[in-house]
Amino acid sequence: MSENKVWKSHYPETIQPDILIPDLSIPQLLQQTAERYPDSNALSFYSHKTTYGELLNLVNGFASALQQSGVKAGDRVAIMLPNCPQYVITYYGVLTAGAIVTQVNPMLVERELQLILEDSGAETIVVYEPLYEQVKKQKHVSPLKRIISVSFDESQKDLSPDCSFSQFLQSGTGRIDLAVIVPERDVAVLQYTGGTTGRSKGAMLTHKNIIANVLQSHEFFKYNIEFGKEKYLTVIPLFHVFGMTSCMNLAIYTASESIMLPRFEINEVLQTIKNEQPTVFPGVPTMYVAITNHPEAENFGIDSIKVCNSGSAPMPVELLQDFERKTGSKILEGYGLSEASPTTHCNPMFSERKEGSVGIGLPSTDCRIVDLATGTEDVKTGELGELIIKGPQVMKGYWNMPEETEHTLRNGWLYTGDIAKMDDDGYVFIMDRKKDLIIASGYNIYPREVEEVLYEFPAVQEAVVIGVPDAYRGEDVKAILVLKAGKTATEDEIIYYCKQNLSAYKIPNVIEFREQLPKTNVGKILRRALREEARIKTR
Repeated sequence: MSENKVWKSHYPETIQPDILIPDLSIPQLLQQTAERYPDSNALSFYSHKTTYGELLNLVNGFASALQQSGVKAGDRVAIMLPNCPQYVITYYGVLTAGAIVTQVNPMLVERELQLILEDSGAETIVVYEPLYEQVKKQKHVSPLKRIISVSFDESQKDLSPDCSFSQFLQSGTGRIDLAVIVPERDVAVLQYTGGTTGRSKGAMLTHKNIIANVLQSHEFFKYNIEFGKEKYLTVIPLFHVFGMTSCMNLAIYTASESIMLPRFEINEVLQTIKNEQPTVFPGVPTMYVAITNHPEAENFGIDSIKVCNSGSAPMPVELLQDFERKTGSKILEGYGLSEASPTTHCNPMFSERKEGSVGIGLPSTDCRIVDLATGTEDVKTGELGELIIKGPQVMKGYWNMPEETEHTLRNGWLYTGDIAKMDDDGYVFIMDRKKDLIIASGYNIYPREVEEVLYEFPAVQEAVVIGVPDAYRGEDVKAILVLKAGKTATEDEIIYYCKQNLSAYKIPNVIEFREQLPKTNVGKILRRALREEARIKTR
């Protein structure tokens, strides 16, 4: 399949299916934009604007302060912040100093934080001030030595006995010892996976990996993203690989303005859209659920958005259609993973969009669907197998995990662990994670297929399907549902509806209604947590 690369036929002559990746470091990305657009707005945070010229000065100041404090090339510096200007300053400052960014989710509990700090060896962390007390405890159990705290309210006195962000900035001399960065070799970011399949792993993303994915994404959307003219609604967390590339780095490359919000709160998001009129909105399905179900969403000028790219989790077809009917925007579903910086596929603006598909390969991206047993043989068109990826955005490996690296990277291919199929046109359809596969009475059941049907039921707002232990069938199919406000449904009604639309062995035998589903910070439903919860109950 990969030899044919049939998806390339969809590329128009003006968009290259293969591109050259320049020998460029991530700091150079910002430097180039700041030189060309010094007075253009780079960041907007609750109406406070920062130009590209100002941002570059702040980044260089932070890099100088890091080196002054003893941070050397190759050292790891952790960032534990919500979206804010200090995040961007820290990220680019760390890389300018030649160090490595360690991404840390602010929602981690102490044990999870300790594991990442120990694994990465980070001695410095920049943290949101309300989390300071939690982080301070790590000084006794991890390599951590230096804590820099960020407060959003500059009028309040910093309460931490360590160093505030503003104090740290002032400690720099203004001098930077420019690190010699080899983009193809040198790691820029340790992007820790969410740990949904076990212990979190630090994907080593090089400068070239990340630059490649920025340029691949821009080439794919270049006629919809104009240099110096776009506004990104940056509400996807920047510590998440999707937000890092598709919001922060792509916006900086295209000299766009990032309208930053530290969290997704529906009313605040809609008011921000109305006030700022963003043109690009990378999001996840639960964000679109919230907007679709808001009674006045269409009154907030959401039609200003030209590109609405969805990632991180599968987009149910019914949800996509509801969102577009209500807002007039067009959602392009894509696919990626931390190990690929992250984007590998997306539905194109320049060709057919196929609902339920994650689209075609980005420029310079190769893919195959291989058999689940050996992972070596290509399956036939339309058959299910494991999706494997090759391209310049694929990680160097996992930090301190040679065996995991060897298992995931084989002969130059990244084994994603996702079950997929490819159609005659080269469009890829993600069916499920290999680990999410339900096997009941010997039948393979893919949760997403059942979830698509459940989302079509008029009263269902959110749905997740898991396998639960069953003495007879091995596993049984369980559906956990959140109903739309003001709507009702019974277990019998749901099962009856499924009987009309699914084969008998796929029908959920257990239905549970909840007020809400557990989610990650980016809105991804925690299927593994629900599965573990169900297993504990059956013991």
